[in-house]
Amino acid sequence: MKKIIFIVIIIGVLVIALLPLNPFSEKEIEFVVTKGEGSRDIGFHLEQQKLVRSTVLFRIYVLTTGRSEKLQAGTYLLSPGMSMIEIVEKFAQGDVVKEYITILEGWNIRDIGRYLENQGRFQAEELFELAGFPAVDYRTVTDLPALTSFSYDFLLDKPLYVGLEGYLFPDTYAITHGEGLRDIVKRILQNFNTKFTGELREKTAQQGKSIFEVITMASLLEKEVRTYQDKQKVAGILQKRLDIGMALQVDATVNYITGRTDPGVSLKDTGINSLFNTYRYPGLPLGPIANPGSESIEAALNPIENPYWYYLSTPEGKTIFSTTLEEHNIAKAKYLK
Repeated sequence: MKKIIFIVIIIGVLVIALLPLNPFSEKEIEFVVTKGEGSRDIGFHLEQQKLVRSTVLFRIYVLTTGRSEKLQAGTYLLSPGMSMIEIVEKFAQGDVVKEYITILEGWNIRDIGRYLENQGRFQAEELFELAGFPAVDYRTVTDLPALTSFSYDFLLDKPLYVGLEGYLFPDTYAITHGEGLRDIVKRILQNFNTKFTGELREKTAQQGKSIFEVITMASLLEKEVRTYQDKQKVAGILQKRLDIGMALQVDATVNYITGRTDPGVSLKDTGINSLFNTYRYPGLPLGPIANPGSESIEAALNPIENPYWYYLSTPEGKTIFSTTLEEHNIAKAKYLK
């Protein structure tokens, strides 16, 4: 009889231990599980912050349920209104606090660095040191950190002397509190790997192009025009210019070098000595000038043949196409006053 009473008492204690300390509490507390911490340390800190009743009972529960080796590091939102079962399941599932960052289509690495800095997450230079400084030919510099290597097959045709501009795929990303920048960049690159589908890779190969060339062209389209059909037309124009060795003369490539955000360029700027400058050097720029979205990538691979050789974008975003330089100059005088 005494044995039965003892067992009942033990069960009762365990049941009480599993119940919330304050079932009516809606207060949430940030609780950090540090990498390498075991159930003893975690239980102790939980008891200290009045989230569980007992370190010992916490350890008994996670050991008997097989959760002891599944408790994951990270920052969690916990409440005294949660039961021990709920708390342990959060730890076991890695249900950590998530925050979000959004990379917009057409942002370049400067824009992303400024965005992360304004959010108080990282310094822009931290991103540049990891993913490459904007508009830099690493063959010509000696005072910058070496580019970080990332192992993805889509990067195999990217020259070693340019950074990850173009591959930081525009999207919204969930990140964990305190997550390192390298891990975030890896997740962004993995998203590019998913979004640049097998069909796109097959079409790239069929056209005799590299992924790097496609992304570079797509970045020009992203910065120059708005609608998908206009992007296809401009892709056709730029491809014709490439085929005959004519300079692309894309204003956005010059602005990428200078960091200016207004659409026009000065005559002086068009003379800047940089392989990103498509006024001075024929062919594609040294590398992408922005991070294009799926639509621009699709347009780069699906150019529309057309009779035009010139185009411009009005301040309202409309694209004006011209077949001759004379028509183009008339359009500039009319729309870009």
